[in-house]
Amino acid sequence: MANGSRQAAWEFFGTELKRRREDAGITQVELGARVFVSGGYIGQFEQAIRKPQLDVAQRIDEALQTDGIFERLCRKLIDDPRYADYFAGVVELERLATAVHDYEPTVVPGLLQTPDYARALTLATHPFAAEEFVEDRVVARVERSAILEDATRPVYWVVVHETVLRVPVGGPRVTAEALDRVARLAEERKVLLQVFPFSAGAPANSGSLRLMEFEDAPPTAYTETSFSGSLLDDPAVVRRARRAYDLIRGAALSPEASLALVRSAAEDFRRCTHTT
Repeated sequence: MANGSRQAAWEFFGTELKRRREDAGITQVELGARVFVSGGYIGQFEQAIRKPQLDVAQRIDEALQTDGIFERLCRKLIDDPRYADYFAGVVELERLATAVHDYEPTVVPGLLQTPDYARALTLATHPFAAEEFVEDRVVARVERSAILEDATRPVYWVVVHETVLRVPVGGPRVTAEALDRVARLAEERKVLLQVFPFSAGAPANSGSLRLMEFEDAPPTAYTETSFSGSLLDDPAVVRRARRAYDLIRGAALSPEASLALVRSAAEDFRRCTHTT
């Protein structure tokens, strides 16, 4: 489904939600209380500013007795085979965010990856996949990264563990090119980059962590492990995630020292390609 068609479908979702809610004589606040979100969230769903997660859509169906219509719509709209089920909602929110803060402990963040690097990661986790599957994943990753070239791009702050600079994903050449892209985007001030060095010891969060901020909506946090991810809206949990990110950022190298380390690591990988 093209982006325009998808947005129109989300607008239909919102219009239908408002109609059914008003027919039931329930306010946004009352419906929010029944499905464990704020009344403001319900308003944002109705305006297609924010997209509900599947479990929220299911609770809306239960609260409004709508025979599963919102669950079916939500499944249809987030069903993009190029993304894991638990990540599809993050992609939608990414496009709306005014600020994105990432911490990645093992690999170059998705928005900064080159196609070859994305391909190597896909093959590492799907070694028997058909070429079409691999290509779809790579294209999806490249499409996402386009938001960094947009004039309305979000503020993007990234902290990567030094491990990211030392593991040859796809081989030395692919990793060198990926690190070159990271450095270029930092130099162009499209990303504020920091490296969490080995010398800093244990980070405050062991897995990947993302914080997203919005113009007219509360912030969210997203955590991910190898096989699952969680999009977190609870304000108390988001505050805890923010504290963990701040601790990681505080222990990281300065942007200037980080950029120099990324450049040095890329050069090390290039030397490997010349000696093999």
